[in-house]
Parts: sequence; structure tokens; C-alpha cells
Amino acid sequence: MNEKLMKAKNRKISLGDKIFSIVNVTVLILLCLITIYPIWYVVCASFTENTYLVSNPGLLLRPHGFTLGAYKMALTHPLLLSGYRNILIVMCVSLPINILLTLFAGYFMASKKVLFKPIIQFLILFTMFFSGGMIPMYLNIRGLGLYNSLWSLILPGAMSVYNAIICRTAVEAVPESLTESAYIDGANDLVILFRIIVPLVKPTIAVLLLYYGVGHWNSWFNASIYLRDNDKLPIQNIMRAILIANSNVLNSAAAENDRANQFAEAIKYSTIVLTTLPVLCIYPFVQKYFVKGVMIGAVKG
Repeated sequence: MNEKLMKAKNRKISLGDKIFSIVNVTVLILLCLITIYPIWYVVCASFTENTYLVSNPGLLLRPHGFTLGAYKMALTHPLLLSGYRNILIVMCVSLPINILLTLFAGYFMASKKVLFKPIIQFLILFTMFFSGGMIPMYLNIRGLGLYNSLWSLILPGAMSVYNAIICRTAVEAVPESLTESAYIDGANDLVILFRIIVPLVKPTIAVLLLYYGVGHWNSWFNASIYLRDNDKLPIQNIMRAILIANSNVLNSAAAENDRANQFAEAIKYSTIVLTTLPVLCIYPFVQKYFVKGVMIGAVKG
């Protein structure tokens, strides 16, 4: 073994290997720059004076005329603060429901010798590919009394079938001998799920929390259909209203304040930063679970 390592170290690197390494590193650096620059541009533009942004729409490598005016305007806007409040309410209520239902569905699909399992599993998977459509969904929301309520953003998407499949695969990776011994000791399915399964699939649960959380945070379409009052809109709808110049949601408030025109361009970028920053702050804490959780819960071919 040591001889093989010594030979590998002493092996001369061929010209083809050098060319491949140079091209590979160059392409990866270019991809990193292409990925990072739009984020850097938005951050720099959010601190730049509005006049410079309007007169120089090209490359931007640093803030020009450093100012916090756009952030002050964005943070003092009542709809932005209510948007943060609404999305936090939705996430605090939705995530426990999402994880609980996903665990139940994943545990059910991973269990063996369950009565009517093929039929029920088929019905669950059927909803992954087919739905009633937007109009029946809208009529259903109105009929259930959820229209113009934050519950319309929570209950319809309470469980993702794709995430349930990931959870099922993670549960199947748990040794069957653990559950069988728990059954012999008198444990029921709830005890097995929460005392044995959940501690062993924590990385997958962390990944599912990230999937659900980012999905709720970025969602705006359902809110634009099911919510009538502006003060109930989540943060992404407020950001969309700010980015669209002729939006009826924010134009009336901006027209009454002359300072809004002073930061009209920069306020768009500051709003993007304010709505993206919370998710970016959460990623480092979940990153250590991400690869492990995806590999454990990977969908088998």
C-alpha cells in the first residue's frame, strides 16, 4: 500500500493533465464569478445613490455615493414590516404541520404489511402528478372559508409528496431489527416513529425543513390569488409590488412621499437584500446536514 502511494506521488504529471487542470480551474472560477456577481451587484446597488444607478446601468463593482437611504425607506414602509410578520406567522405554523404530515406519510409508505397500502400509496402519488387546477382550487378555498386568510397559504400545501418520498427512503434505511424489537417490547407506531425513527433521520428532517422553509419564503402566487387585503400579503408579494413600477399596491404610498422618488431605483435592490438575507443566514447552520440528509433520503432508482 505504501509503495503504491509513493509511486502515485512520484508519478510525473503529463502535459494533458496540466492542461485539463488549468481549463478545469478556469471554468470553475468563471462559473463562480458568474454566480456571485449578480448577488454582489444587488448589494452594491442597494448602497448606491439613485442618480448613479440611473445614469450608469452597466457594471458595478462597488457602491458609489454610499448611502443607507434606500434601506431606511424600505424598513419604514408599513407593508414591508407586515410582509415579514405574515411570512413568519405562516412559517411558524406551517413547518410543524409540514414535517409532521411528511413523517406520517413517509413512515406509512416505508411500512410493510399495511392494510390497503398499495391503493393508498397510489392515491398519494397520484396527487403528485395531477391536480384539480387553479379554478377548482380557488373555489375549494372559498368554500372552506379560507379566502383572505393566512390559512389559505398553510393548509393547501401542508405536505409535499416529493418530500414524503425522500422521507420514506430515509425511513427505509433504518434497520428493520430496531422496529421489530420495539414491537416486541410493546411499543406502538407513534412511539417507534418519534422515539426511534426521528432521532435516526434528523439530517433528512433538517433538509426537509429547509425545503419547506425556502418554499414558503419564496411563495407569492397563492397569496396573490387567495388574499385580498394588502396587510395580509407575505414578504415576496411586497417585494414583487416594489419591483413592478406600476403596481397598485405601493404606488399610492410612494406618491405621497417625495423621498421615495429619490431612492426609487436603489429601494428595489435594498428590498431584494432584505428579503434574501434571512434565508442566506439560515443556510450555514443547515449546510452540515444538507449533503448527509439528501444522500440518506435519496430517491432510489
